[in-house]
Amino acid sequence: MTTPSSHPTCGTGGFSCGLDATLRIISGKWKPLILFFLRDGPRRYGELKRLIEGVSDKVLIQHLKDLEADRVLARTDYKEVPPRVDYALTPLGRSLAEAIVPLCTWGTEHMAEVASIFAKRETLP
Repeated sequence: MTTPSSHPTCGTGGFSCGLDATLRIISGKWKPLILFFLRDGPRRYGELKRLIEGVSDKVLIQHLKDLEADRVLARTDYKEVPPRVDYALTPLGRSLAEAIVPLCTWGTEHMAEVASIFAKRETLP
């Protein structure tokens, strides 16, 4: 069994391990959801805003800029009036979005239990 400290890529590029590299890309409450919703193809800003309930314009714009800078999504500006821009996953982003799918599956399978846990937390002093 490979332990994190014995993994051959530990420390590469300033990351403690592969999970550290992944988390640096998807850090932020909304980034995994952005990647998840772009799995089905390009989407415009307004579509993403509707799909990701609770995200502010400011945060969504910043997360989209971050993900573009990290080369996991591409922004296409069609130079039209009215403006039309869409966002799509790059090959790197597609591989990352597919890695998130098992987390979504886990969340779906355990949603009731997780909801119960959070409900109990809210009643704690």
